Amino acid sequence: MKFTKPLTLAVLAVPLALSGCVTNATTGEQSASKTALYGLGGAAVCGIVGALTHGSKGARNSALACGALGAGVGGYMDYQEKKLRESLANTNIEIERQGNQIKLVMPESVTFATGSAALSGQAQSALANAAQTLVQYPDTTITINGHTDNTGNDGINEPLSRNRAQSVANFLQTRGVSANRMATAGYGSRQPIASNATAEGRAQNRRVEILINPDQNAINAASRR
Repeated sequence: MKFTKPLTLAVLAVPLALSGCVTNATTGEQSASKTALYGLGGAAVCGIVGALTHGSKGARNSALACGALGAGVGGYMDYQEKKLRESLANTNIEIERQGNQIKLVMPESVTFATGSAALSGQAQSALANAAQTLVQYPDTTITINGHTDNTGNDGINEPLSRNRAQSVANFLQTRGVSANRMATAGYGSRQPIASNATAEGRAQNRRVEILINPDQNAINAASRR
């Protein structure tokens, strides 16, 4: 009997999937362990099988497969978070998780020169790494917000914050992230996260935030394909 590649890979995936199952001591029922879904076992089942069986949509569909076993949309975002943390390690870009939202915080010190909206080489390298994951997981929306401290006036700070956010969006687009997924805004000094009374606080306020949110409709549609 001759098997097609998807069927063959599906058969091969069975022992891998089963190896990641745990048995409930009370009910005797099996379920996928979180370690298998989001650790090395999950990467093998979801990444390798998904990529080979679904081509360019492999990363998305493989994450959805994990979600079907465990956490749904949360699983889709969990897998992205894991990949982003790996690719942005040692870049000084902070990664925060709030519910199903992933937030990347890019400080001015590693992103822009003072008063400039031109991305530094360090920022370009980090964004290139982030873009690889964002392209693989297209069922998200991306909001890019620029912020400054309160030094100067709004006539300078607000355009600067908008231009910095747009610079980030433009770069991500050159690396394959669809412009239709991205929105930008500049808030000047209106949304501080620290006190502007100290140099340290002002440095924290000078930042660009990238907010990655699940597109619920797109994920639901993809899961039905």
